[in-house]
Amino acid sequence: MNTYKYTAKDKNSHTVIGILEGSSETEVADILHQKELVVVSIKPAKKKILKTQDKKIKLDDLVIFSRQLATMIDSGVPLVQSLGILGEQVDNQNLRDVVIRVRQDIEAGMSFYDALAKHPKVFSELFINMTKAGEASGTLNEVLDRLATYLEKTAALTRKIRSALVYPAILISMAILITAGLLLKVVPIFKEIFSSFGGKLPLPTRILIETSNLLSRYFLIFAVLLVVLGFLFKRYISTEKGRYNFDAQKLKTPVIGKLFHKVALANFSRTFSTLVRSGVTILNALDIVGKTSGNKVIEDAVLECRKGVRDGELISRYLSKTKVFPPMVCRMIGIGEQTGQLEKMLSKIADFYDEQVDAAVTGLTSMIEPIVIAFLGIVIGGIVISLFLPIFKITELIAK
Repeated sequence: MNTYKYTAKDKNSHTVIGILEGSSETEVADILHQKELVVVSIKPAKKKILKTQDKKIKLDDLVIFSRQLATMIDSGVPLVQSLGILGEQVDNQNLRDVVIRVRQDIEAGMSFYDALAKHPKVFSELFINMTKAGEASGTLNEVLDRLATYLEKTAALTRKIRSALVYPAILISMAILITAGLLLKVVPIFKEIFSSFGGKLPLPTRILIETSNLLSRYFLIFAVLLVVLGFLFKRYISTEKGRYNFDAQKLKTPVIGKLFHKVALANFSRTFSTLVRSGVTILNALDIVGKTSGNKVIEDAVLECRKGVRDGELISRYLSKTKVFPPMVCRMIGIGEQTGQLEKMLSKIADFYDEQVDAAVTGLTSMIEPIVIAFLGIVIGGIVISLFLPIFKITELIAK
């Protein structure tokens, strides 16, 4: 298939410029005639855009794209023209190329849903299925606006988790680097000084010097071992069993496990609510929710629930059999199923756990900071005291 750039006139004599794929200029002209366009010119187009490989797009860029597209469609601008405008003004180059290719596919007769499905690295399964539901129901603008809101809240939740984990990680990294620097650089200097003193050094000092010797002698081996262990760990968690065990352990981790659990429940509720409200069928929604929950334990529980729902069982009744979903969540979902307000109940659950995550993040940060500072004080203070013990001993002998 070749790519052609065309210029044509519509019924109102407005100029229409675009790109189409076809085996020849004649085939492209036939497509344009079927769309009731008068061809002005057809020329071979450069294939630079078509060679661009998809890359992951930041959530913030997808939020802006969804919101702008929803606004233009709601204002009466046709989908193809809206995508053409966005293809010219989107800041992210990768997203701009994808938008242009989506527009080309739609002009070639493909549905918006199918055009998006060609770019799974950019548009998630949730995004694609919600778009499909919006196209089928004629509420694409509402669905896109709902998607933008969902992505905004997802991005906000992600930032909260990062803020909770990045600061302690920086403190711990600094503690490790400072300790390693003292053992590799400072302790050897004191070791040479102590060797000139003669006599037996205090036990803490001897332990410190031996630790420094081991680290200096086998530093490269330790570094290579850490890299190998990291590689093996990454390979392990990429397997089904490894990912399940890792995610299960995350939920059991003291203090931080509760945070991971609340985040997973917030993601589950928010995603499920958004899909149900957009008209996606319950079975499809459960399938998507399971895959986007971010935790393999919850994913397996949701997919098992999907099998039960397919056989006619209530969602709440099946989820209550698992140990992953709290009774409050199951009961609220049950009320939603009985009253026909499942989407509303799921939204309330998501709001509740968003607040819980906020509180957990604040508590975690305030708790970890003094622990890390205390660790720094004990370790570094212990090193300093061990280094100065022989000096204190000599000072005492001189005083006598």
